Amino acid sequence: MTALAKLTSVELKLLVREPGSVFTVLIPLFILVVFGSSIEPGDTVLLPMALAIAVGLVGLYMLPTTLATYRERGILRRLSTTPLRPVNMLVVQLILQSVLVVVTCGLLLAVAGTVLGAHLPSRGLLIAVTLLLGTAAMFAIGLLIAALARNGRAANGVGVLLYFPMAFLAGLMQPADQMPVILARVGEYTPLGAFRQSLQDVWAGGVPDPLPLAVMAVYALVVSIAAARFFRWE
Repeated sequence: MTALAKLTSVELKLLVREPGSVFTVLIPLFILVVFGSSIEPGDTVLLPMALAIAVGLVGLYMLPTTLATYRERGILRRLSTTPLRPVNMLVVQLILQSVLVVVTCGLLLAVAGTVLGAHLPSRGLLIAVTLLLGTAAMFAIGLLIAALARNGRAANGVGVLLYFPMAFLAGLMQPADQMPVILARVGEYTPLGAFRQSLQDVWAGGVPDPLPLAVMAVYALVVSIAAARFFRWE
C-alpha cells in the first residue's frame, strides 16, 4: 500500500468516527423523514431542500473545521517534512468530503424513493451537474473559511454563522415563496439559494435556469481562487 493510500485509509476511518459526519447525515435525513411523511408523493420542494441542507453542512461545517484543526495541531506542517506533502492531505480531504456528500445524498434519494414514495426525476445528468456545481460552490466557501480561520473552533463558528443566514435566504428554513420578495430575491444570488432553486427546477421536470447555475459556477471559481491565495499550511 502506498503512503497516499495509507493516508486516505486513515483519514477515512477518522471521518467515519467523527460525530460531525454522523450529524451531517442524520440532520437532513431526519428533516426528510419527519416532514416527508405528511407531504404528497409528487412534492418537488422537500427533497431538494434536504439535499441542499446536506451539501451545505459538509461544505460549511465539516470541511473547514477539519482542515483548520489540522493546521492548528501542526499536522499540515509536519506533513511538509514527508514525501506526502501537505497538498496531499488537502486532496484526500476534498475527496473524502465529496464521498460524504455522495453517500448522504444517495441515502436521502433512496429513503425518499422507497420509504416515502417521493417523486424522483429521471434526468440523472441534470441532477449530477447541479449537485457538482452546488458542491463545488459550497466547498469553495469552506476552503476560504479554513484558509482564514485561526483554529478549528473559529472555523466551526464562522461556518455556523454563515450557514444559518445563508440557509434562511436560500429558502431552506421557510419556503422561498412565503418570504418577503426582497429576501427571496437576495437568496437567489447566494450559492445555497441558487443550488436549492436549480434542484427544485429539476425535480419539477424542467431544466435549471442558467442564472442559478452561473451563480454557483462564479462562486466556485472566484472563492476557490481566494481560498488558494490565502491558504496557509501552518
